[in-house]
Amino acid sequence: MQTREAKKWVDRAIIAVLLLMGILMLMPFFWLFSMSFRPAPEAYKMPPSFFPPSFDLSNYRTVLESSVPFLKIYWNSLYVAVLVTIGQLVTCTLAAFAYARLRFPGRDSLFFVMLIGLMFPAQVTILPIYLGYAKLGLLNNPLGLVLMGLTSSFGVFMLRQFLRSQPKELEEAALMDGAGYFKIFWRISLPQLMPALGALAIITFTGAWNAYFQPRALITSQDSMTLPIAMDLLRGYMSQGNLSVVMAAMSMAILPVVLLFLVAQKMVIEGVTFSGIRA
Repeated sequence: MQTREAKKWVDRAIIAVLLLMGILMLMPFFWLFSMSFRPAPEAYKMPPSFFPPSFDLSNYRTVLESSVPFLKIYWNSLYVAVLVTIGQLVTCTLAAFAYARLRFPGRDSLFFVMLIGLMFPAQVTILPIYLGYAKLGLLNNPLGLVLMGLTSSFGVFMLRQFLRSQPKELEEAALMDGAGYFKIFWRISLPQLMPALGALAIITFTGAWNAYFQPRALITSQDSMTLPIAMDLLRGYMSQGNLSVVMAAMSMAILPVVLLFLVAQKMVIEGVTFSGIRA
């Protein structure tokens, strides 16, 4: 009885700690939304208050009516993030199946070389990409950002690890029955990958949505910008812009990512967990 009672207290302590950590993690989001409803003088009031004096939507109207084409930029970010996510789901899935299930000369060497690519930061490759895009006329074009992210070494690695953790007896039986590799992939392997695909979709969408360095280097036109660059315009020179207006823009910018994660968080946890079972 004493052991059982002690275990209950340990469980309660763990729950309390996790609850406290969850509240601390949510505080920045609460402060962000709280600031977006404040007038400008309230944003710099000391000591600060957690709750706005009134829920005023004027900051959101200011964002939509500003000289920065916020809705057009919002669409650009959505366009890039959705196409990059779809592209990676297709290319990474096919590559992961090849690395996990097919045997061909140089397979392991090619996989090792692909993993080496994860070690290079974006700053190393941006110059040749810029020069190539300049010749192809893809500067100041959201399509250029899409082409950069159509595949991912991380995505291939993650899906390959997940696929290797799944039993392959069904695939071998289908191969003995005369099924081709594409049919095996479509009917057997792809359904097993659904949790990992959900995780990869959210990770990819979030990365494309929040990307800053490459869009900053390749795009200067407001009509082609994405949201992270637009925040610089709203902040103004030396961050002299209206802080409440910037917070309102950020509140609208993070909503798609938050909603997507809330909808598919279970798939993210399952995909990340099972992708590392077997090396």
